[in-house]
Amino acid sequence: MITVFGEGRGFRVVWLLEEMGLAYRLRPVDLQAGARNDVEFLAVNPAGFIPAIRDGEVTMVESIAIMEYLIARYGPTPLAPDPHDPAFPLYQQFLHLGEAGLAASMYFVVVSRNLAPEAERQNWGARKALEVFQSRRGLVTRQLARSPYLAGETFTAADIAVTYALQFARRAGGVILSEAEQAYVARTTGRDAYKRAMETCQATKAWAEASGE
Repeated sequence: MITVFGEGRGFRVVWLLEEMGLAYRLRPVDLQAGARNDVEFLAVNPAGFIPAIRDGEVTMVESIAIMEYLIARYGPTPLAPDPHDPAFPLYQQFLHLGEAGLAASMYFVVVSRNLAPEAERQNWGARKALEVFQSRRGLVTRQLARSPYLAGETFTAADIAVTYALQFARRAGGVILSEAEQAYVARTTGRDAYKRAMETCQATKAWAEASGE
């Protein structure tokens, strides 16, 4: 049984597991209460951030790395094109862009706006992070003008990565999605596996509902 520790970006992992039909359990982690008191979780990830997984003797952190591990370990799956498939380069690019270019940049915008002292909320670093987010977002919108999904005609794990980032930006960062982005998110979140993941991830579901979804 695969154990997923924590929601947040862990939602990506749960969604992937639902798409692949793999057995798992979600183990909540309350970061607001302080992970330092969560001995079981810290044994899996001593750095104290989410998500993490335990799969037998394997422990891993970082949502995109976890997704790649699950695909490699339990695939093949249509969620990841074969390396010789013409769609593979786009798949790889957007799988990683979903975190490195989008969600990670938006994280620094969100924490600055919400957690920094008032005088420091519009700091240079936060403004630069927003610029990075917007420039990488442009790659997404350009690709969506060419195809319904980021690797082409077929839904892949790259869409899980980017959908989460766009939802995070909208829910926490106040980003207004374009019509094309909204239509894309409607396509990806209309999947049965997404709906099952939302029922499992009750904190994420509550966050979405509070955001007006």
